[in-house]
Amino acid sequence: MGAGVIQKPSGGNRRRRRSGRRSAAMSEINVTPFVDVMLVLLIIFMVAAPLLTVGVPVELPRTAANALPTEQEEPLAITLTQEGELILQTTPIAPEDLIPKLRAVAAERTSDKVFLRADGAIPYERVVQVMGALNAGGFNNIGLVTDTGGPSLDGQGG
Repeated sequence: MGAGVIQKPSGGNRRRRRSGRRSAAMSEINVTPFVDVMLVLLIIFMVAAPLLTVGVPVELPRTAANALPTEQEEPLAITLTQEGELILQTTPIAPEDLIPKLRAVAAERTSDKVFLRADGAIPYERVVQVMGALNAGGFNNIGLVTDTGGPSLDGQGG
């Protein structure tokens, strides 16, 4: 067997290859940076989405009632905490300021729907007083917010 001789390409041949590569258009798209950006945005939205739900922590009473259908305009929410504090949407409000504030809000809204969220430990008398203030403030469509899964009167809930 004979020894093989490896020939190196000449300098002129090498130049032709390089110039040929420069003139050809790149026909591939690098998708990796795009996927990286999309994954980062996905993570940001997954973390931020639960934070967008604004609410006051209240231990709502449980009932067997079904949820109400949603509407176009976000309904007004009044919260009565266990300590007896009144909160309009997310702003604490003094009881004597409730009716004037409700009248001002009712003048700006198209819907008279309001959700009343009251802690289960609040006496019924206090809840009814707030309902009377809501009615005096121009909100006649009052929905009481509860958690599902509570007992029903047919003895089968729980």
